[in-house]
Amino acid sequence: MGFCIEVSGDFACFTRPEMKVERVSYDVITPSAARAIFEAILWKPAIEWHIHKIEVLKPVRWVNIRRNEVGAVLPVGNINKAMKGGALPVLYVEEARQQRAGLFLRDVAYRIHARFSLTEKAGPSDNAGKFADMFKRRAKKGQCFNQPYLGCREFSCGFHLVEDVKQHDSAISVSRALGWMLYDMDYQERAEPTPLFFNAAMKDGVIEVPEKQSEGVIG
Repeated sequence: MGFCIEVSGDFACFTRPEMKVERVSYDVITPSAARAIFEAILWKPAIEWHIHKIEVLKPVRWVNIRRNEVGAVLPVGNINKAMKGGALPVLYVEEARQQRAGLFLRDVAYRIHARFSLTEKAGPSDNAGKFADMFKRRAKKGQCFNQPYLGCREFSCGFHLVEDVKQHDSAISVSRALGWMLYDMDYQERAEPTPLFFNAAMKDGVIEVPEKQSEGVIG
């Protein structure tokens, strides 16, 4: 069973992992970022989302932004002590501020096609129809567990359910290779998550996303 949503936002940044300091976005949304949007609308341990197609609805536009970021975090131990009545931890922004340049996307819109499968955590009362109805109901009402975002949490996005793709605008008429792109992170049977990649290509604005277990996905 497949589902489709359209998402849009003023800015987006799907960060290339090879960029260590400055944030530089991929040309389009990654499958992992698209999956996170579906999970923001409906996530349960009993289901796992799979992205199989991405349609780019607006031309790829770029913007350079220089931002102030904090280059430090509060130690978890200090926070735990504060929760137990200890002294409140302090982080002085002026001392930890760092200025970073970023190459982001602007004025983006995508139509994302996905499906879900039941996991080993599904119970006897769980079935695909139950979760399908839950997703459609939540997506129609604009409900979400957390605000969906486009790569970075500060770049929130709007979304709506697409029930008939034929009644919506077509993808952009652009075809080109996008190169190796982050597919997702593999957490199964590994001490540390391993990044997975696939060789992405856009044909008439459409990116076909391979199955995770296919030869087109490497880690």
